[in-house]
Parts: sequence; C-alpha cells; structure tokens
Amino acid sequence: MNEFSIVCRVLGTLFNRSPQDPLVAPLFALIREGKLAQHWPLEQDELLARLQAGTADLPALVADYQALFAGNEAAVSPYAHDYEPEIAEGTVRAFLQQRGMPLGDAPADHFGALLLAASWLEDQSQEDEVQAQLALFDDYLLPWCGRFLGKVEAHAATPFYRTLALLSREALQAMRDELAESEEGEADDADDE
Repeated sequence: MNEFSIVCRVLGTLFNRSPQDPLVAPLFALIREGKLAQHWPLEQDELLARLQAGTADLPALVADYQALFAGNEAAVSPYAHDYEPEIAEGTVRAFLQQRGMPLGDAPADHFGALLLAASWLEDQSQEDEVQAQLALFDDYLLPWCGRFLGKVEAHAATPFYRTLALLSREALQAMRDELAESEEGEADDADDE
C-alpha cells in the first residue's frame, strides 16, 4: 500500500466508522500512542499531535460521532447528494462499479466511503488509475467536501473531529496536487513515446 492509499484509507475509515467499531480499534490505538505520525506521509505533525491528544475520552468521541453523522438527527450529512444534488448515489455507485470495485448496500456517496474508494482505486493500479482517481476527486469528492468539512468543524463537540476535518482538508488538497503531478508525468511519458 503506498502513501496515497494509506492517507485515504485512514481518513476514510475515521469518517466511515464509529470509534467504538472493533475494526477501528487498531487505528485508534496507533493514533492514541502517537505512532500514526511515523507512517503518515504528509507534513502534518502538529495536526497529528492534536488528533492524538483528542483520543483520550473514547465515550465522548463515540457520542460526538453519533451526533455528527449517525441517524436521522445527525448534525452533518456525510453524503454527497445532500450538498450537490447532481452527485446522485447511483451515479457514484455506477462509476465505482465500472472500475470493478465491489460495493455493499451502504451508500456509495458517503465521504468516508469515497476516500476508501480512492484507496481501492490506487491499490488496483489499473492503466487508467490516475484518470479514475482524478474523476473521483474532481467529480464526486471535491465539489462538496469543503462544505462538509466546514460543518464538521462547526458542529463537532470534541477537538478530535474538528482536527480530523482540518487534517482531511489539507490532505485532500495535497493528494489532489499529487494526482495532478502524476497526470502531468503520464502526459510527458506519452509525449516521449
């Protein structure tokens, strides 16, 4: 798994699953012990330290996650179609299925699921991987993620989720820049042939 995939997988998991989910426990342990920073490819040490400090009260994190994202009374919708109606869940699902991604019943336009999809696309390393990732970012993630992350910052009751929103905002921009560089590299390689 490369650096791009790691960032997408970590952020996607933290937004997609409650802190009490057993699948998240190893990731929370890495964050709590300050060990995520040694695997984190981006220069975000201060935010990672703040994220680590925010893990102390697990019951508060669970309550914050539930209030922010769970159920009909969630303070912040994690779904693209609630911010950009033209990004319908079915459109996102079709895009991912065309690339061979196995999908369950959960909505495909969830912020965390989209980041996990970006990781999956990176790990599959198809010929058009950069183009697929650019499309995912430009068409399905970036048009609305700023508003989503702003709402998370505004409504979060814990420093952890406010920091996670800031960390994600910076990471998404860095990853989009990396994709642009990869696209330019592919274009240069094509010109050389």
